[in-house]
Amino acid sequence: MKFDNILSEIGGVGKFQIKLILIQVISRITLPCHFLLNNFMAGVPSHHCNISTLDNFNISSNLTLEQKLDISIPRETNGRLSSCLMFSKPRHPHLLNGNEESSVVPCQNGWVYDKSDFKSTLVTEWDLVCSRKGMNKATATIFFIGVMLGAPLFGYLSDRFGRRRLLLVSYLTTMTFAVLSALSTSYVMFGVMRFFTGMSTSGISIISIVLNLEWLGVEQRTLFGILFSLDWTIGSCTLVIIAYMVNEWRLLILAVTSPLILAVITWRWLPESGRWLVANGKVDDAHYYINQCAEMNNKCMCMTTITPRTLLESVDTNTNNHKYTFIDLFKTVTLRKLAICSGIVWFGVAFTYYGISLNITGFGLNPYLTQFTFSAIELPMKLALYFLLENVGRRLAQAGTLLSTALFLFINMFVTKDKWILRTIFGVLGKAVSEASFTIIFFYTIELYPTVIRQNGLGYTSFVARLAVSISPLIMLLEDVWPLLPPMTYCGMAVVSGLVALLLPETQNTRMPEFIEEIDKPREKLTSGKMI
Repeated sequence: MKFDNILSEIGGVGKFQIKLILIQVISRITLPCHFLLNNFMAGVPSHHCNISTLDNFNISSNLTLEQKLDISIPRETNGRLSSCLMFSKPRHPHLLNGNEESSVVPCQNGWVYDKSDFKSTLVTEWDLVCSRKGMNKATATIFFIGVMLGAPLFGYLSDRFGRRRLLLVSYLTTMTFAVLSALSTSYVMFGVMRFFTGMSTSGISIISIVLNLEWLGVEQRTLFGILFSLDWTIGSCTLVIIAYMVNEWRLLILAVTSPLILAVITWRWLPESGRWLVANGKVDDAHYYINQCAEMNNKCMCMTTITPRTLLESVDTNTNNHKYTFIDLFKTVTLRKLAICSGIVWFGVAFTYYGISLNITGFGLNPYLTQFTFSAIELPMKLALYFLLENVGRRLAQAGTLLSTALFLFINMFVTKDKWILRTIFGVLGKAVSEASFTIIFFYTIELYPTVIRQNGLGYTSFVARLAVSISPLIMLLEDVWPLLPPMTYCGMAVVSGLVALLLPETQNTRMPEFIEEIDKPREKLTSGKMI
């Protein structure tokens, strides 16, 4: 008797699964808060050179601030004051419209920042503007490099030691390093702490979704997979509210991390994955949680036929003592093809999603309203996604959402910045379908890989995705070479990954494989609630 058959008998969805999902929401709403935190923590307010030394040149004190700026800072071609340059010496106030010559130099005494949107950010703390703006972009890259390296690490450890205990490790380490990053006294210390914060949050990201889906029956995976992904939407909206109320970057980090305190308290009520326990031959522990699930779902009568012995008989004794690693993802021809194709798709999904998500300026709205709009559009998109997956399947939905993302990015390339309403509409639509592609690929990957290497598979694909995310913020620096180069890069990657998605197998209404040997066999399909 396979685990999916057991779940069908004891209730593939019920109070047990709902309790599990609700507990997980507490920790998962912190993920978008940290992943998108750079939009606020590293926000770049309007700024200009500090002209406080103007008095050294015996300029009249009767000048207004605007006049002082005019004689001290050159204007760009669009008429705005330069953010990075100043005159070596101020022009004479009576010759503002004249042809007085004065050499232009980089800011000599720091910068003055507009604090109407952000009271304090990394930029204002360490002057990460102008020649140092690359360091500001690098803060997101540093975090996602940590996420990238943490994904295969936690994937391997949770496949080896179980989902539940590694989830607690993720909670505790994320809180520790987040607090230390908020207390950083230098940019270097902050970078190191954010790296380890990213590594720790990676465990929450990949372990929690697997733990939930491994307790869901085949019939309910699509619906509850979509509903479970709404915690990202909730977290994104929560981030905007918190950032608006707490616009000091140190306090903001502490505020978005605080739900993990409650997550640690509620961890004691989380079950271990019964599917993982069965696949690893821990049948007594598996029977305990299966019995707990049956009692909560009012399916106790079914437990008369489900005993530790029957669970033991369902395990392949030739494989349950094998310790699986990342190398096993490339063990067979079919697995190699699966790993390569899923890796490319994950790279494209993450590259385009964060390319849009971490670039919320240029739409004519303030950063809070833009981020909230981007987050709010995810709700109707995810509800519509359920019907898309049920009617066209995972493979075509994955390819379709990626190609649609490319289309909206392509259209927005030719909409001028002064038409900010159109840019916002196409930007929001691109963000919506990009989020849909991310939602699909998460539980699509879980269905593709067998239980014994599922966390390794998700860890590997998450590693590839975070590699893409690490690069994605830096792509925006290419606009200094050619303004259309960044959107063209995002668009091209979405097209390539969308086409590669068509090479993946369909998993709609099929039983999740338990062992590697099952990958090469035809997948068992579900019809009217039964396996065929």
